[in-house]
Amino acid sequence: MKSPVPVLRGDPGMPGRAQHGARDKAARLRQDARALDAPPAVREQAGAGPCPRASVVVPTCGRPQLLARCLAALAGQTLDAADYEIVVCDDGPDEAAREAVRAARGPGRPTVRYLAVTATQGPAAARNAGWRAARAAVIAFTDDDTVPQPGWLEAGLRAMAPGVDAAAGRIVMPVPQPPTDLERDAGNLQRAEFATANCFVRAGTLRLLGGFDERYTMAWREDSDLHFALLERGAALAAAPDAVVVHPLRPAPFAAGIRMQKKVLFDTLLYKKYPRLYRQRIRPGPPWFYLLVVAALAAGVLAALAGRPVAAVGALGLWLTLTAGFFFRRLAGSALTPRNIAEVLVTSFAIPPASIFWRIVGSLRFGRGLP
Repeated sequence: MKSPVPVLRGDPGMPGRAQHGARDKAARLRQDARALDAPPAVREQAGAGPCPRASVVVPTCGRPQLLARCLAALAGQTLDAADYEIVVCDDGPDEAAREAVRAARGPGRPTVRYLAVTATQGPAAARNAGWRAARAAVIAFTDDDTVPQPGWLEAGLRAMAPGVDAAAGRIVMPVPQPPTDLERDAGNLQRAEFATANCFVRAGTLRLLGGFDERYTMAWREDSDLHFALLERGAALAAAPDAVVVHPLRPAPFAAGIRMQKKVLFDTLLYKKYPRLYRQRIRPGPPWFYLLVVAALAAGVLAALAGRPVAAVGALGLWLTLTAGFFFRRLAGSALTPRNIAEVLVTSFAIPPASIFWRIVGSLRFGRGLP
C-alpha cells in the first residue's frame, strides 16, 4: 500500500491574515508556473522525440565512481525508460565523468545527457544548467553520491499531483551504531525537510523563481534557499515518503568538521534573504554558546597580553571548562574509538572559533549579522 501524499500550502507559521495572502500568491504561482511549463525550444529540437515525464538532474564534480553507481541505480527505475531522461551536469568537466555517462547509455535505458558546466562553479549553478536544459515538466533532483531506489521516480511523480508545485522525498543514510560524531552529524540529513538529494519541482515553478541562487558555491543551504522561496510564494509542497534515495556515508579525513565550518558562511546569506523562516526552521537565535566560548578565549588572551594574570587565568579557565563540556556532550553516545575520541577533542577546541570566524566573513560578504 502506498503512503498518502500530504500537501502543505505555503508557510503554516504565518498569521491568519498572511495565510490568506499566501493562498492568493499560491494561486498566482501555479497559474504563472503552468504558463512556463510549456516546453521550451530545447524540448522541441529536431529529433528530441516526445517529452519525457521527468528529467533527473544530477550534478557531479570529480567523483566518477560515485556517479557511475548513481547512474546504474537510475537506470534500474520501475518507470518506463521512455518516460524519463537523466541530465548529468559536470561542474568540473573531465573525461572520467564523460565515460561514466557513455557507459550508462544503451538499448532499453533512459536517455542520459552530459552537460559540461564551465561558466560558474558550485552545485547550485550546475543544477541550474541541468534543469534549464531539461525537457520534462517535472524536474527530479538527486546527487551523484546517492543510490535512488527502484520506485523512486514513480513515487515522486505520484506525489507531483495536479496543484502540487514541489515534493520532498525520503533520504536514508545507513549510519553505523554507535556512530562517530561526524557520522552522527551527517545522519541528520535524513531529517531534512527539503533537500536537493531527493526532491521534485515543476520546471515552470523553477523558471518563475529563477532557480537556485548561484551565490551558494558550496553544497550547503542552496536547497533551503529554494525551499524558503517556495514557502514565501505560497507554493503547494507535498511529502513523498515512498520516493527513497539511499545516501551512503563517505569516508572523511581526520577532523573534517573544522573544514566544514566554512559552510556556515552560507547560513549568513540564507538568513539575510529569509530571516523569519531561518529563525523558525533552522536556528531560533544566534550561536550564544560559541560566542561565549570565543569571548572567554579572547578575553583570556587579551588579559595575558595586558599583563593581568589573574584575569587571564579566570577567562582561560572558563574557556577550558566550556570546551570540556562541549567535548563530553559530543562524545556522549558516539563511538569510543581512539580516532573518534581524538577527533572530537581536537574539533571541540577548533569548531567554536572557526564557526564564529566564518559567520563574520559571511556577514561582511552578505550582510545581516550573525545567523
